[in-house]
Amino acid sequence: MPTVDQEIACVRVCQMLSNGYQPIHILRYNANTSADFILASVTESLEVLIFPDGQWRSNDDEA
Repeated sequence: MPTVDQEIACVRVCQMLSNGYQPIHILRYNANTSADFILASVTESLEVLIFPDGQWRSNDDEA
């Protein structure tokens, strides 16, 4: 199960994406890694991982 911090971060990230009119294609909790995964965007895939402590990282951060 996701942690409370993780759930709050997930709502915040989804809100930021929707404020930018980015569709969210997949929102999934992975029990093996204990991370939420969000796949969003229209033109370029945006992948976001949300960790149990509420910290999150996107594939944009890797550039």
